[in-house]
Amino acid sequence: MTAAVIRYQTRPEAADRNQHLIENVFAELASTAPPGLHYSSFRLADGVTFVHVVDGEGLSGLAAFQEFQREFGDRLAVGPARDAATLIGSYSAGVVPANG
Repeated sequence: MTAAVIRYQTRPEAADRNQHLIENVFAELASTAPPGLHYSSFRLADGVTFVHVVDGEGLSGLAAFQEFQREFGDRLAVGPARDAATLIGSYSAGVVPANG
């Protein structure tokens, strides 16, 4: 299984807005549940670096994702860098969103 890993840094003043837009994507995913899509997003300890791991289709069709991308470039300080990654293993037990 091949996934995409996307890493970028936002401008400090845009980091909270970026996180809010990502949270909106997860809220829409919770209600639409696209089959076969695996998506994770992380905000690193520096507060401005974000990492997304996407495997499958369906993310780009979401209204919240389109809103996330609408002014994406304006929020950036560095990146984005996209790499292909091969899944070795994955485990989730009772995963609850960090704000859920």
